[in-house]
Amino acid sequence: MSEFSSYCAYCAQAAPDDPNRSYHDHEYGFPILDDAGLFGRLILEINQAGLSWVTILRKKDAFMRAYDGFDVDTVAAYGEADVARLLADPGIVRNRRKVAAAIENARRIVALRPGFGSFRGWLDVYHPRTKEAWVKLFKRSFTFVGGEIVGEFLMSTGYLPGAHVAGCPIGQLAIAAGAPWAVR
Repeated sequence: MSEFSSYCAYCAQAAPDDPNRSYHDHEYGFPILDDAGLFGRLILEINQAGLSWVTILRKKDAFMRAYDGFDVDTVAAYGEADVARLLADPGIVRNRRKVAAAIENARRIVALRPGFGSFRGWLDVYHPRTKEAWVKLFKRSFTFVGGEIVGEFLMSTGYLPGAHVAGCPIGQLAIAAGAPWAVR
């Protein structure tokens, strides 16, 4: 992908069955309205660390099944048997630290609900912020989150600009769907 000027340029020429193209055209930069969707995206971004995004996209359905549809309350209640099940699941990334981060982050989302109503409510209260300010906030609030993970999570959900380049027709669709930050 390095010969392309942007993810948008790469995806514009990608084959119709390329997971990147489908993700770009239907998800990247579009707002996610529910906590399961936001939590799921955070899990995927955390699991991408050290791997290619296409690997994660190909495993997305397996992640959703393994983590009970990304239901925050269910994942927050996971115990050792669930950890063992996840670490034995060949459909997902079997990394103990990433599994532990998913469970702990679910617990932290549950803990922030009394003050914000939901994960989305928490994001909305702090929006807008610079990437640097978001990274500091995420590092105080969650685990296994760094600049790349936070930046991609926020761009991919419409909270930070940069998901699409100016002139990308999909970026305009993301804006129309309610993500004002979809385009650089």
